[in-house]
Amino acid sequence: MTSASSPLLEIIGLSVNYGGIQALQEIDLMIHPGEVVTLIGANGAGKSTTLRAISRIVNPRAGHIIYAGRNITRCQAHETVKLGIAHSPEGRRVLSRQTVLDNLELGAYTRSHPQQIKADIEQQFETFPRLAERRHQLAGTLSGGEQQMLAIARALMSRPKLLLLDEPSLGLAPAIVREIFGIIQKLRITGVTILLVEQNANLALQYADRGYVLEAGRLTFTGSAADLLEDDRVKHAYLG
Repeated sequence: MTSASSPLLEIIGLSVNYGGIQALQEIDLMIHPGEVVTLIGANGAGKSTTLRAISRIVNPRAGHIIYAGRNITRCQAHETVKLGIAHSPEGRRVLSRQTVLDNLELGAYTRSHPQQIKADIEQQFETFPRLAERRHQLAGTLSGGEQQMLAIARALMSRPKLLLLDEPSLGLAPAIVREIFGIIQKLRITGVTILLVEQNANLALQYADRGYVLEAGRLTFTGSAADLLEDDRVKHAYLG
């Protein structure tokens, strides 16, 4: 990744309302190919709303979302998947009454080459060996950590260029969190661009290139991850 490259994602003046409540207020954000960028902030700051707007689950009131040079602000959610954006949502949202294998196959629903899909499933099983062991198990019977792995693997089945990860460590034991972030590091090495929302700001900034701080729907700080880790305001508010 070089700063001279064109951004893969550019958000310009994005505002989102939920009823009468303004969830996002004119935020600007940019991600270059190959970067891991983290969005940190308190609960209710608008982090998940930002990801939902990018993946077109919620509609902006104003602003533009530019992905790979194309304005996707009015695209449908399934169109963004075809374009190369995958969203692993907060709370995992696996299909609990379907098997691990079924969940992965459904992650490839926009694709049409069975042999490639089969090969990619095997690739996910190499990346997530626990899922390989449980391929015929119902997703709802997996542990929280295994469900999180499945949510990420399912998102990767669409072969995304941009992966939106929403709270991947939420509710997980420290050992599982380290495993999940080890996988995020591997994805970064393979060139997947990642926008990471993570309650554990300290951990997120250790793995990210850059960060944005969101407070009450507004972006308040931005900078390199290293600079944000040393910023007294960020330390006081988010790093403990």
